[in-house]
Amino acid sequence: MLSNSKRTQINKAARKAVFDTEKLHQIIDESLIAHIAIEEESGPVVIPMLAWRVEDHVYIHGARNSRLIKSLQAGTATCLTFTLFDGWVLARSAFHHSAHYRCAVVFGCFHVIDDEQEKDRLLNHFIEQIAPGRTQQVRLSNHKELTATQLLAIPLNEASVKISAFGVNDDEADLDRPVWAGVLPYRTVVGPLIPVPEHAGYPAPDYSSAYGERWHQPASSSE
Repeated sequence: MLSNSKRTQINKAARKAVFDTEKLHQIIDESLIAHIAIEEESGPVVIPMLAWRVEDHVYIHGARNSRLIKSLQAGTATCLTFTLFDGWVLARSAFHHSAHYRCAVVFGCFHVIDDEQEKDRLLNHFIEQIAPGRTQQVRLSNHKELTATQLLAIPLNEASVKISAFGVNDDEADLDRPVWAGVLPYRTVVGPLIPVPEHAGYPAPDYSSAYGERWHQPASSSE
């Protein structure tokens, strides 16, 4: 079960609240992009960052001189959001048009991963997550590259999940209105791979195991 704190309590459309930790993990793993809030002298800033999960922590990385990294490595409280858009809900009235989505909000503080071996392992984990088997083929990061990279982690101790998937919710008075109503789904398709020109002859690797149904399906040739 997810944490139940004042910050994670969902008041608006509470029926969409989900308390299953597995759903939280699925949203983070599929999104891989976190919008992260920091406070600067000029005001609040929200910055999108690549982010990945290993067990019960989320990790981000960046250059040591990054304003986001410098702010978060000091242990400043922050908020991360992950959002997956699944489609438009088209109702019989303009007011009841809405969307299907899955979103997660994580509260807490980041801490620095200093150990170089652990940093290397976690960065490679991210590569394996998006392209299984690739760390066995590419040149791995050297000491200079690892030193230039700051790796931060935040625990999933305080988080909320909200999922909207309830379909059309028209007023009863509008049900006989002669207009199409339903859901316009959105779907992310991964692939096919696009090689660099000089390696066009290399066989394309198969990364479909990382994406399941989102992996592109080649068009079947007609007879």
